[in-house]
Amino acid sequence: MLNKLLQNKTTIFAVTVLVMLLAFIRGFERQLFYDPFLFYFEGDYMELPLPEFDNLKLFFGLSLRFFLNTILSLGILYFLFKDKGMILFASILYFFLFVILIVTLFCILYFFKNQENLLLFYVRRFLIQPLFLILFVPAFYYQNLKN
Repeated sequence: MLNKLLQNKTTIFAVTVLVMLLAFIRGFERQLFYDPFLFYFEGDYMELPLPEFDNLKLFFGLSLRFFLNTILSLGILYFLFKDKGMILFASILYFFLFVILIVTLFCILYFFKNQENLLLFYVRRFLIQPLFLILFVPAFYYQNLKN
């Protein structure tokens, strides 16, 4: 086991650095990204009206954060599995999931207003957190075991 760890020093170091960068994004989210919902969801958001927001700034803030999380997540997946085909597949999945989630988020904001705050919370959460990484690592690991 120790020999295996020593052989994979580079992989362990790279994954550790990438995870730390994901934590950095999370830790400095207020300074790095425009997102008025950060403060909104800290309070009793089920009773509060939606905060004022700039559509374009919100779109670009969420997109930038999703893009950064995606790049770091793809890096982690690459170092863990070293399979370019798998990374290409994950990239395509990330793209389609982004389109679906961002459209859903803005539909909720405009068509449901204050009625679907919990749904808004979870859709936004999938956009701003690297949750797909948590799903992809075990899925790709299982896929590698099957092959």
